[in-house]
Amino acid sequence: MAVQEEEKLVYGLKLSSVGPGRMTGVDVVHEPAAADLAMKLHYLRGVYFFAGTAVEGLTIPRIKESMFTWCNDYYTTCGRFRRSDSGRPYLKCNDCGVRFIEAKCDRTVDEWIEADGHGSLLGLLVSHQVVGPELFFSPIVLIQVTQFKCGGMSVGLSWAHVLGDPFSASDSFNMWGRTLSGLLPDGPKGPRTLPGPRRLAGPAKPEREPVSVKRVGPVGDHWEVDSNCSMEEFTFHLGPDQLAHWMSKVGGQSHGGKFPLFESLCAILWQLIAKVRAGNEPSTVTLIKNDPSKREDGILSNSLKICTVEADFSVADADPREIASALIDRAEDESRLIKEAVERDGGVGDYVVYGANLSFVDLEGVSVYGLRLNGNEPIFASYAIEGVGDEGAVFVLPGPPSSSKDGSEGRVVTMTLPEKQLLQLKSELEKQDILV
Repeated sequence: MAVQEEEKLVYGLKLSSVGPGRMTGVDVVHEPAAADLAMKLHYLRGVYFFAGTAVEGLTIPRIKESMFTWCNDYYTTCGRFRRSDSGRPYLKCNDCGVRFIEAKCDRTVDEWIEADGHGSLLGLLVSHQVVGPELFFSPIVLIQVTQFKCGGMSVGLSWAHVLGDPFSASDSFNMWGRTLSGLLPDGPKGPRTLPGPRRLAGPAKPEREPVSVKRVGPVGDHWEVDSNCSMEEFTFHLGPDQLAHWMSKVGGQSHGGKFPLFESLCAILWQLIAKVRAGNEPSTVTLIKNDPSKREDGILSNSLKICTVEADFSVADADPREIASALIDRAEDESRLIKEAVERDGGVGDYVVYGANLSFVDLEGVSVYGLRLNGNEPIFASYAIEGVGDEGAVFVLPGPPSSSKDGSEGRVVTMTLPEKQLLQLKSELEKQDILV
């Protein structure tokens, strides 16, 4: 489909802003931690699809009214960035609001999902705005509600990663759904005390520089990754039977049991990407996972465990079990090293995390189906990260809730890679009979 024809699928865009129902306070600021600033060039884009029966009675005024209450608690989403005298970014919680976008589509939800099997059209349902170049005008959360001709609805979430990781974002957005359904108390809570940045005591000599991030820029006040090549996304679904087919390719035992699903998928894809990049295969990859030990309920944060894995063998020629074992046994946590590197820069440096190395991101625990409207979960939901570096990234997410008798669920895999490599990889997936 031509680009101009795609753009006509979604029309009638109307922009407004929604802020807290009460004033947050005077001169309330939030200073992002080092882990937050490391992510400031990345953005989460999420899209949720709901059937017409799930959104009956949900008018735009009612949706906005519920967001007034939601913004009271998550008031940082309504702020705008500034820079201190040192140049370190901070968030002024001035109630400027989240950007709200209304749109229409003449297709039904089912027609859209059927026509967009690999997610190439999802970008029309969510904003791709980045922060800057004028920080004080740039919203950091944008929500797009698209109404389909069947009465169904999609909700697109654009979220600046500096605010919090996908786990924080989904938990926060799910609370909006509860607010919309009237499941939360209306009593005033007021601004919460947010954790501030952890500063190093002094210019400590680095143990070593982290290899899981790449210093870029400087980008100034336009927080966007300048990629050296054209990056493309490709999404595919793996049902329970297909997952079993994939797992059969990584046989054997690990630590007394089967290899975990995430590491098994990563092992297969790492090997296929290594074959595509023949002569320049990635020997070092980054694993990104949730770190629940660092997470506080109701507090937005970037609480991820970021590890590197180095292979001292040819990944393209290895047994998949050897690759999976390396992903488990050789993962070295660099989260602390990243924070120290950001602090040594005074918080003014610009970094790429996703795609600095080939990155595998475990989002299986993200509650993408926890957003309920009128008590109904989405038909389908998808998350992706924008601002991925040239080495590419693979994201593994939960699939739609299963109706199978045993309750087993599938996975959704989204890959962001250089365009030419992605074309070759899709061909390799078909050749290997992996996309059955």
